[in-house]
Amino acid sequence: MSNAILDKPPVDASGRPSTLRQARLPRWAPAAIALLSAALGIGAGLLGDLSSRAQWGLIAAVLFVALTFTLTTVVEGVRQAKDRLATSLVWVCFIAAIVPLASLVWETVARGAEMFDLYFLTHSMSGLRDLQPGGGVYHALVGTVQQVGLATLIAAPIGLLTAVYLVEYGRGTLAKAVTFFVDVMTGIPSIVAGLFVLSFWIIMLDFGYSGWAGAMALAILMMPIVVRSTEEMLKLVPNELREASLALGVPKWRTILKVVLPTAIGGITTGVMLAVARIAGETAPVMLLVFGAQSINTNPFEDPQSSLPYFIWQQFKAGNQYAYDRAWAAALVLIAFVMILNLLARGIARWKAPKTGH
Repeated sequence: MSNAILDKPPVDASGRPSTLRQARLPRWAPAAIALLSAALGIGAGLLGDLSSRAQWGLIAAVLFVALTFTLTTVVEGVRQAKDRLATSLVWVCFIAAIVPLASLVWETVARGAEMFDLYFLTHSMSGLRDLQPGGGVYHALVGTVQQVGLATLIAAPIGLLTAVYLVEYGRGTLAKAVTFFVDVMTGIPSIVAGLFVLSFWIIMLDFGYSGWAGAMALAILMMPIVVRSTEEMLKLVPNELREASLALGVPKWRTILKVVLPTAIGGITTGVMLAVARIAGETAPVMLLVFGAQSINTNPFEDPQSSLPYFIWQQFKAGNQYAYDRAWAAALVLIAFVMILNLLARGIARWKAPKTGH
């Protein structure tokens, strides 16, 4: 009797046999819906005589979300359809974010590769006019490396120590004031930082245009980013590590130096490199303070100096095909420069990250 009862299939509320396994869309369904939506979007764009490919993509995205939700509702039910709706929206937003980035990189590589060679990297524009072919970006590359390097030497230690103070020691009015001014500095336009250094360093103190003046303005822009990123990384360090070190009698400064900072070094390095990438493409402070130069100037503390963003702006301003080619090639050099810095940061972060035993 008991075996007969156990062998009976499950029934629903109406007494009819029901299955425990719910119907599901096949695993290839999202890809098929995406292809169908793309085809329908292209067809709608052609039939509607829409010239913008972005409009085709928008139509395809809307169709993808709508078809996914409708088919999932019919096959799997409303609850699973809501989940699929959220997932499809995430995918659409991801593609909408990645397409402009990929298009930008592709366009820069395609146009910049025409002049990107060893000659372009090892020669300057000395003795050449913007209307003439040839020339290179060496003088601008030297300027960018020196200006960004000096700005990092200024901003990274100050930003790191400020973040350590706010996280480990900051209490009361002073900490609130520092936090407030860091937030204000985060939103300062680059032209304002350039005007400040111009009025103070060049007009009031009567120093000349130089890479050092530009580096000071870049350091002002870089500092709040370093403070904020380092502060967040230090907050992620578990308090148990600090308490364990302090319980062993280790002074607080030594705990910060030997426990807290090594634990957060990966995130700190990444934050500094993000700040470097932020300032590497700044043009306004360089135009105001560095003033640009066609020849190679390896001394950032004297005389005008060029940089990659200034060189790109200068070549596009010239308005001829030779200058456009040099501008695209310089943009490719700038992207490669930032990419190399990020790869170095990841390598240093992995090398310096604390090792965990097994």
